[in-house]
Amino acid sequence: MLRKVRIGLALLFFTAITLLFLDFTGVLHLYLGWLAKVQLLPAVLSLNVAVVLFFVVVTLLVGRTYCSVVCPMGVMQDIFGWLGGRWKKNRFHYTKGCKWLRWTMLALFVVLMVLGLNAIAILIAPYSAYGRIATNLFQPVYIWINNLCAYFAERAGSYAFYKTDVWVKSGVTLAVAAVTFVLIGFLSFRWGRLWCNTVCPVGTVLGFLSKFALFRPVIDTDKCNGCKKCARNCKAMCIDPETHTIDMTRCVACMDCLENCHQKAITYSRRKAVAKKDEVDGSRRKFVVTTAAVGAALAVEAQEKKVDGGLAALVDKQLPERNVPLKPFGAKSLKNFSSRCTGCQLCVSECPQNVLRPSKKLTTMLQPEMVFDKGFCPPECTKCSHVCPTGAIKPITPEEKSAISVGHAVTVAKNCLLAQGVECNACSRHCPAAAISIVSDASTGHSRVAVNESRCIGCGACEYFCPVRPFSAIYVEGREVHTTV
Repeated sequence: MLRKVRIGLALLFFTAITLLFLDFTGVLHLYLGWLAKVQLLPAVLSLNVAVVLFFVVVTLLVGRTYCSVVCPMGVMQDIFGWLGGRWKKNRFHYTKGCKWLRWTMLALFVVLMVLGLNAIAILIAPYSAYGRIATNLFQPVYIWINNLCAYFAERAGSYAFYKTDVWVKSGVTLAVAAVTFVLIGFLSFRWGRLWCNTVCPVGTVLGFLSKFALFRPVIDTDKCNGCKKCARNCKAMCIDPETHTIDMTRCVACMDCLENCHQKAITYSRRKAVAKKDEVDGSRRKFVVTTAAVGAALAVEAQEKKVDGGLAALVDKQLPERNVPLKPFGAKSLKNFSSRCTGCQLCVSECPQNVLRPSKKLTTMLQPEMVFDKGFCPPECTKCSHVCPTGAIKPITPEEKSAISVGHAVTVAKNCLLAQGVECNACSRHCPAAAISIVSDASTGHSRVAVNESRCIGCGACEYFCPVRPFSAIYVEGREVHTTV
C-alpha cells in the first residue's frame, strides 16, 4: 500500500508541475503556482524557511520522500527506470556508493555558486534542469496539439481553443535541455537513480539527512531466504543482501523493496530495529547552503517573417547590443536577480508577450532577460513576478510596475525616419508613460525624438513599434539598479 500511495502522489505532483510549465495561458498558475515554490532549491534561494524546514523534518522522519514524490526530475528518472524494467527485469545489483564523487559534485556546486559561476552550477540543479526540459522539449508538442484542437474547434464553430506560435526561444537552451534529457534518460533507463545518487546536489544533502531517518526499510534476517530479489530490483542499488543492510544515503524511500519481497522480510519501521552497523562520517555533517544565480542563455533565433499590409515582406529586426541587460520588472537589480534565478524558464513560458528570453551571454547563460522583437512589456502585465519561485522577481502589482524603471530609451538619430524628412511618431504614440515626444530641431530643419528619462520605465513599446529595420531608431538600455519614476 505504501508503494501505491507513493506512486500515486508522485504522478500527481509530476503531472501538475509539468502542466505548470506547459501552460501558456497563465491560468494554471493560479492553482498550481505553489508547486514551484515548494521545490527545495528555489525555497532555499527565496529564503523560504518554512518549506526548507518542512522537508528537513520530513527527511529526518521518513527518508528521501522528496526525491521520490515532489522532485519532478526524480519522478522522470523513475519513469525511465520503469521503461528499463520492461526491457530487462532484475537488472540491478548492490554497489558501494561513489561517495567521493557525490561530495565532490556537491562541493563543486557550492563553490561555483559562491564564486558567481551560477550558469555552470545550475546545469545539475534538478528543478531548473527539468524546467528547461519541459519548456523547451515538451511545451512545443503541447502547443502543437493545442493548435490542432483549435483548428478543428474553429471549423465546428467553437472557440474553446486558440492558436499560438511555436518557435525556438533559444537554440542554446534547447540544446542544453535536449542533452540533459537524453543523458539523464539513458542513465535512468540503464542504472535507475544513478544520476540522483552521484551528481544531484539536492540528493546528496537529503541523503546525508536520511541516514538519521526515524522510519526506514528494515530487513528481518529471520524471514529473509536470500533470494536477493530486493537488491536486483532496487533502482538506487543500495540494498546489500549479504549483510542485510540498506544504504540510507542512497535510498529514496520508493517502497519497491517492500512489494518485491514475497517473504515479507522487509518492513517500513522505526530506526531502532535497524542493524547497529550504521556508519557516520563526522566530516560530512556540515553542509553549506548558499544563494545562487543562474544564467543560461541563448542566441536569439531568426524571427518569423512579417508582412506589411499583406504585400511586401519586411526585413527582420535585429536586437540591439545593450551595455546593461534588461531584467524583468520586480527584479530590483542585476545583483539580486543573478543571485536568485535558477534558469528554470517558468517565467519565460508564462510570458504572454514573448518578451522574456534566455540570455546569450556566457556569464548569465539560461538567465532570462527582456527583448522586444516579438512584443513589449505592458504595464498591466505582472505574470512573471508571480510565477517566480525563488524571489529573483519579486511579486508586484500593475500600479507598482508603472512606477518602476528597469531601463531608459536611447535614440539613434541616423536611423530615424524623421531625420530623412518622413513623418513618423510611432514611438511617442505608443509610449504608455508619455516619456517620448517629437520636437523641432532648428539645426537640421527636421523634427527629432526627445526622451524624458525621468519618466521612462523601459517597457520597450517604442523599440517594438519603431518601423525602422533592421535596427530600430530607438532602443531601451537597462539599469543595473531599478529605480522609481
